[in-house]
Amino acid sequence: MHRCDWVGHNPLMQAYHDQEWGQPLCEQQPLFELLCLETYQAGLSWQTVLNKRAAFNEDFYHYDIDQVAAMTPADVERLLTDARIIRHRQKLMATINNARVIRDWPAGPTYAEWLWAFVDNQPIRQAWTSVSELPATNALAQQVSKAMKQRGFKFVGPTTIYSYLQGAGLINDHLKSCDWAPENQKK
Repeated sequence: MHRCDWVGHNPLMQAYHDQEWGQPLCEQQPLFELLCLETYQAGLSWQTVLNKRAAFNEDFYHYDIDQVAAMTPADVERLLTDARIIRHRQKLMATINNARVIRDWPAGPTYAEWLWAFVDNQPIRQAWTSVSELPATNALAQQVSKAMKQRGFKFVGPTTIYSYLQGAGLINDHLKSCDWAPENQKK
């Protein structure tokens, strides 16, 4: 089995790559969860986030947008004492803020529809040959980051958003050699 080079030999990373990464997410709740996970990852490794994912799911009501949006400063203080998660006040507050932005989304296209409109509802395929070619961000991520900030999202810089777009399947960055690359799926 050939996976993207960044996966390594960790079973949790392998499962994430094989079952989630780059799979198009079109529903609000999974998109919100991934946005939160990408927020926590800023400055840390993805493996660290995956190791703490179950605790985050528990603490944030499985990323139920309405429940997270209703969380209070007292909830943040409680979360800051939970050693099972990444205890970063601004990241935790961004999770609640971002839930409120999605909950209060104006009538019209949903958050998910709005996000996917950036790629005309079709994943962008970038066929890289090695991990060293993968950029930290690109023009699309910069555009989405700017638009998200204008809507009130927090902790959504271009690097975080590039990773988010990859994880949510808007950008397909599976390496050419990876069994999950679209060109290898047709074989």
